Amino acid sequence: MAVSTFMLSLGKVFHLLYLKCMRYLCSLQVLQCFKCIICYCNVIRMSRLEGLKANSSQFTLEGEPFRILGGSVHYFRVPRAYWEDRLLKMKACGLNTLTTYVPWNLHEPERGTFNFQDQLDLKAYVSLAAQLGLWVILRPGPYICAEWDLGGLPSWLLQDEEMQLRTTYPGFVNAVNLYFDKLISVIKPLMFEGGGPIIAVQVENEYGSFAKDDKYMPFIKNCLQSRGIKELLMTSDNWEGLRCGGVEGALKTINLQRLSFGAIQHLADIQPQKPLMVMEYWSGWFDVWGEHHHVFHAEDMLAVVSEILDRGVSINLYMFHGGTSFGFMNGAMDFGTYKSQVTSYDYDAPLSEAGDCTPKYHHLRNLFTEPLPGVPSSPERKAYSPAFIQQHLSLWDILQFSDKPHKSDKPVNMENLPVNNNNGQSYGYTLYETTITGGGALNSRNNIRDRAVVFVNRECVGCLDYKTHEVALPDGKVTLSFLVENCGRVNYGKALDEQRKGIVGDIVLNNTPLRGFSISCFDMKPSFIKRSVIWIKTSFLLCVDGPPKDTFVSLRSWGKGIIFVNGQNLGRYWFIGPQHFLYLPAPWLRSGENEVPCNFNSMSQLFDMIHYSR
Repeated sequence: MAVSTFMLSLGKVFHLLYLKCMRYLCSLQVLQCFKCIICYCNVIRMSRLEGLKANSSQFTLEGEPFRILGGSVHYFRVPRAYWEDRLLKMKACGLNTLTTYVPWNLHEPERGTFNFQDQLDLKAYVSLAAQLGLWVILRPGPYICAEWDLGGLPSWLLQDEEMQLRTTYPGFVNAVNLYFDKLISVIKPLMFEGGGPIIAVQVENEYGSFAKDDKYMPFIKNCLQSRGIKELLMTSDNWEGLRCGGVEGALKTINLQRLSFGAIQHLADIQPQKPLMVMEYWSGWFDVWGEHHHVFHAEDMLAVVSEILDRGVSINLYMFHGGTSFGFMNGAMDFGTYKSQVTSYDYDAPLSEAGDCTPKYHHLRNLFTEPLPGVPSSPERKAYSPAFIQQHLSLWDILQFSDKPHKSDKPVNMENLPVNNNNGQSYGYTLYETTITGGGALNSRNNIRDRAVVFVNRECVGCLDYKTHEVALPDGKVTLSFLVENCGRVNYGKALDEQRKGIVGDIVLNNTPLRGFSISCFDMKPSFIKRSVIWIKTSFLLCVDGPPKDTFVSLRSWGKGIIFVNGQNLGRYWFIGPQHFLYLPAPWLRSGENEVPCNFNSMSQLFDMIHYSR
């Protein structure tokens, strides 16, 4: 029963109670009247307390057999104005349950400073799901993976040189406890027990693939239960992680894309007489810079989903709608070679990045025989005229808009810079400058995280990254500068503790470490962008006639950098692909002139226009 239906039924019950009370009052049986009300309320409360159960081979909800047909849509990857559109399309596809991660690094960007407003209004998002008749499975982490910077963990945790993430290390435990104190206070009223739509909560995420501390999962479970979470608890792991990723008292679920090696039977064998669920059925896959765009064909997906359903297994489509990793929030992979992920989180999912119904969507919808609501139409899109450059500021011009540089004999990594109320720098770029008196071989010793443009007297002489460690420098006394970009922290694997960014060790010139640095932070926060735009009036102007429409920004012929529109960071572009268009949602545009400042950190030709595409 959906929450909206439940509330309607509740209203009818109380109307009947009112009529019964009036009859009792007329008979002067006031005491019996109030006993009746209490009895009815207890019946209602007992019924409501019968939430999602996993006591046999089939889930039950409100005492009735229940199949979870879920889909993942992350509120932090979808403009708030489009939340309802995406969830209505989920409902129209035949799904009954929304799943979402909760990103700690967005909700607590600085230690002790919390944000659950506007785009991050988790309560509003979950409440909207309830209004539309969807149940919710919440995946609060604290680690979420999600192809999200540091798997959702805040970068200020890495200020502690001894930090051991995802363990019972005291520094991590203390931070998790403070965060969960706030988070649980937000979500607890949304639990099924309290009349809300949240029927299950996941304990951490894919810990079996990490498994560094056997006390950690019981700690996270206790974090939830000790703060009053009483709904069904679940864990989520791939085949390999199932062996050591669970915790007593939580239902194990599996993550997969293809039904190979008897994955479902494996889950059944290690957890007999329990409901079976694929928590993450990977409907597609994510992309990394410099490689091909991933496609998982609709027919292949349909065959697997059909078999899962035929076997009576519950399923959650990851992703149902991927959305966009706006700004600097993309993650990265590192299994021996560092690869940063693209801005788009389209994921080749049933709903495209812009919210369009793909062939996968229609195939899935046809699997369900029950009557379904109509599919909402997609927001209109428009190809706008190119935006032409108006003015241009160099890196050295915008130094005046940054805060006072930090002086240090040795290089300091981003996270330990004394900025942002001593929480360090989380994202963006950092400029390191020093003076040298002679040329020779400059070697990074692989201490650049992740990519640096190197300047001599403000002229580009090369780039340093994971593959390129050396640059030849000319003779003479010069100013040597490194503009270092954090391209995204690794979000999966056992290297999480090593995700400090900037210059993380010595850079040597002719085997002598460089010293005497001036370090400037360019985290590209809205206040910084606003100051620079006001000063130059704007670098591009996009003119919108009439009500704004969704569009895509075409940057195929540009180099590497980021782009803002009206203060909103659309994300990164890079000529190496596979992504060549950045999604620009209509709610971020306005009729008339729109400000489009760009940032370039490649030294390729500066082109004079930006194109817009459907």
